[in-house]
Amino acid sequence: MTLSTAQTAEFAPVRACTVSRDVQLFDLLIEDMEQILGEAWGDLGLAEALTFLGQTEAASLEFIALAIDDTDEEDIDRLDALIAAAKRRGIKVVLIAEDVTPAALHRLLRNGADEFVPYPLPEGELAAAVERLHRPEPSVLAQPQDGPAVQLTQGGDGVLVAVQGMAGGVGATTFAVNLAWELATVVKDREKAPRVCLLDLGLQFGSAATYLDLPRKEPVLEVLSDIDALDAETFAQALVNFDDRMQVLTAPPDLVPLDLVGPAEVQKLIDLACEHFDFVVVDLPNAVVQWSETVLTTAQVYFALVELDMRSAQNTLRLKRALQSEDLPFEKLRFVLNRAPKFTDLQGKSRAKRMAESLGISLDLHLPDGGRVVSQACDHGLPLASQAAKNPLRREIAKLAQSLYAVGQSDADAA
Repeated sequence: MTLSTAQTAEFAPVRACTVSRDVQLFDLLIEDMEQILGEAWGDLGLAEALTFLGQTEAASLEFIALAIDDTDEEDIDRLDALIAAAKRRGIKVVLIAEDVTPAALHRLLRNGADEFVPYPLPEGELAAAVERLHRPEPSVLAQPQDGPAVQLTQGGDGVLVAVQGMAGGVGATTFAVNLAWELATVVKDREKAPRVCLLDLGLQFGSAATYLDLPRKEPVLEVLSDIDALDAETFAQALVNFDDRMQVLTAPPDLVPLDLVGPAEVQKLIDLACEHFDFVVVDLPNAVVQWSETVLTTAQVYFALVELDMRSAQNTLRLKRALQSEDLPFEKLRFVLNRAPKFTDLQGKSRAKRMAESLGISLDLHLPDGGRVVSQACDHGLPLASQAAKNPLRREIAKLAQSLYAVGQSDADAA
């Protein structure tokens, strides 16, 4: 529907507009707009949108859907101006982008776009974004509905522990979540317990929030989109408190590119977390991105989880070649064999030994198979310590947490 047609519809006042170089390039957007708004929407080209937003007729608009692709990046100043004009009129902006670079996406979100939805549009994502636009904004002075506000204090020891899986499904997130919880509860006295923060940097499919039954807060995307402006206050607003013992930065509520942040932004995020916490556990995506080197070089301990299969072996070999070709510290990786063979499984233990020798690595930790109770704990949003304290996997992770805490204490005493 064109804007003029929408304006003449007697019972369909214009509530929203698509804004694009050519809306026919975004046919799925047309379908979704019709499904959400019926006849109560119009279409504007980039050239005419800025003029229209300055007119009185724009007062009825609730939002604009700004649809762009890589070609539009050449005219990003105009896009910034469109977003600014919409914000001046109190009109929300949904950014719909296809093949747009992370730098351009970051700039448009930082300059005022309220929501981001990738194109082609995932099923129901535009409707969900529009629904979020209509939610009332919480008062700055009000407490968040998902728990008490996080209070940060400086003086953290800043031990950075990174966790990465060498293949999907090897249990890296389960390990990271439970290790963070064991570190947070390693001392029963809450006043003396270390301060622990879990950072879920699996920006697209990170599941730490699911494993702990935590909400994915909207400020997470705001923090990641504008880390240059990050300070302790905004960082605290993005954190979620788990059982008053651990703070969690969940993955964003919406799907975002892994390279939405770069090495400098990740370094600033890590530095800020280490400044306020004694242990910072980072759950990394399986993918290797630009900022993977930043985490590798900064981490005091870097756990790489593998299983006794060809996927883990081949991916470990490829990672080893990549890091060594760039003169990066591959030797920093501590390999953890998850679902390790039992003590009586001599054949399995022999296979593990041959795998380590063929890859030229050392399997520093052997974690037992915790069985079905592990997946059940994840589904219930509880750490293993709460769901099955006597589980063999939980016991091994607890021993590791005790060891890391003891090393940290000895280093502190030596200092």
